[in-house]
Amino acid sequence: MRVLLTGHQGYLGTVMAPVLTAAGHEVVGLDAGLFADCVLGPPPADPPGPRVDLRDVTADHVAGVDAVIHLAALSNDPLGSLAPDLTYDINHHASVRLARLARDAGVRRFLYASTCSVYGAAGGSDSANLVTEDAPLRPVTPYAESKVRVEDDLHALSDGDFSPVFMRNATAFGYSPRLRADIVLNNLVGHALLSGEVLVLSDGTPWRPLVHAADIARAFTAALTAPREAVHDRAFNIGSEINNVTVAEIAEQVAEAVSGSKVVITGETGADPRSYRVDFSRFRAAIPGFDCEWTVKQGALELADAYRKFGLTREDFEQRFTRLAVLRAASDAGAVDETLRWRR
Repeated sequence: MRVLLTGHQGYLGTVMAPVLTAAGHEVVGLDAGLFADCVLGPPPADPPGPRVDLRDVTADHVAGVDAVIHLAALSNDPLGSLAPDLTYDINHHASVRLARLARDAGVRRFLYASTCSVYGAAGGSDSANLVTEDAPLRPVTPYAESKVRVEDDLHALSDGDFSPVFMRNATAFGYSPRLRADIVLNNLVGHALLSGEVLVLSDGTPWRPLVHAADIARAFTAALTAPREAVHDRAFNIGSEINNVTVAEIAEQVAEAVSGSKVVITGETGADPRSYRVDFSRFRAAIPGFDCEWTVKQGALELADAYRKFGLTREDFEQRFTRLAVLRAASDAGAVDETLRWRR
């Protein structure tokens, strides 16, 4: 199968591309390249693909493609709050436009990277009240709201030939050759190694569902070839119940993985309204035999090893591997304009 992977030079795309290739698919990429240089360790071998802004995609980019895996987005809540109009322009409008082009080009399956953040302040704080895909969507950030809007619009585009699938990923973690340090586990491990403190700015009580980048890649690869009736126009939570943990529990597991570090919960940002525990059984039922392989503790150990091996520095941790800092630096240098497009 010839698969267009948008965001192939991002945190998740860099992990997913080789998994798809190993499964026998021909992968072509599409990425604006804003985070292509966020590399920790050996440079990854990217699939072929143009450097193009998602807002500038044309019919030529989806010609001859059997399926689309759409990861590309401004995927950061602080960034979304700072520039909500850009978030909606890129994450919502450009995504729906891509889907229309794909449908018109004869693409039959469109896997959309949504998020469990669509549940927002959904509750689900005990094991008897896990959030399912049928729960009300209560997004609390422009990023999550943009994902809800895309799901609604893709549902309207679905028909007998075009199958959108909504993959609501839990919060990602784990090593990727293109690192992100601004997601919770990756961030806490970095703080532990660089300062000796597992620094938690909230009160530590919010629940978070987590999932390793490699398990996300495996889930998308499985959904790509699943029977149509199993996935057509359906939403799936992607993750594992074992990785429903509070932020304080994440911090404790990081402290165990990074010897000599200690947990520091400042509480300075107060309670986070984004708190939910998630049920992931629908995807396991749709894809018999699938289950996530990575636990939070294993991910913390993996990250600590990678950070040590590849010489993570404080400057890189705070600047090169933090999305908002990367974009601010590019803007300050005049490399991108106010719409985050590269200057010619």
